Amino acid sequence: MLGHSHALSGLAAGAATLPWVPVEGTVAQVAWVAAVGGFAMLPDLDQEGTTIARMWGPVTDVPAKVVGTVARGHRWGTHDAVLGPLAFGLLAYAASGAYWSSLLVMALAAGLALRALHFVIPGRAENTVLGNLVLSWGGAWLLLEHSPSPLWLPLAVVLGTLTHIAGDFLTKEGVPVPLFLLLRRSRLAPVHLHTGTTLEKAVLAPLFLTAAVAFMYVNTGARQLVDPLLQHIAALG
Repeated sequence: MLGHSHALSGLAAGAATLPWVPVEGTVAQVAWVAAVGGFAMLPDLDQEGTTIARMWGPVTDVPAKVVGTVARGHRWGTHDAVLGPLAFGLLAYAASGAYWSSLLVMALAAGLALRALHFVIPGRAENTVLGNLVLSWGGAWLLLEHSPSPLWLPLAVVLGTLTHIAGDFLTKEGVPVPLFLLLRRSRLAPVHLHTGTTLEKAVLAPLFLTAAVAFMYVNTGARQLVDPLLQHIAALG
């Protein structure tokens, strides 16, 4: 799937799961949804030189090469429905215990989301190394400063990773058979949807966006802000 489809599906998954995750308050809820949306791009950090890998220049491109080597290539280890979430989740768990490492993980999520959703963001700052660094780290800092310690970060990583894998499961390239990578390479590809098709762009991506907005409306305090406005508009009509 295209990057923005992964990010939009991650936002929808994050918004849909708000009633069951340990986040309280609007800021923490926004942080959770944004984190899952960004982490829905995380498995693609397994290939050096890609748009996502070059997000922060060598800071992300060099680790992407290492990840790709450990994962045995693009769309293998990081896309395994068991190994991928487990590995990324454990790394996030190790990082969630300290402020600066939590800030790094949160900034990574924000940077990935900004890069994937650049087509709806005015300007080009989020597509430059410096601009993305400033926006992602600044946004992560604001979120962490105004919400409780994000002990939920590992959960966001796991959910985002699984959402990505579910999306790629629908494509013709498919995803690895869980855990079989340890023995031999084999894939699951039952649907054979081509990446970037009209179906993805005109149906799936808008569907993910609609779901994200709807779940945010239902599961956050947005309803208390939007409903009076809608009632006022209806009264004018």
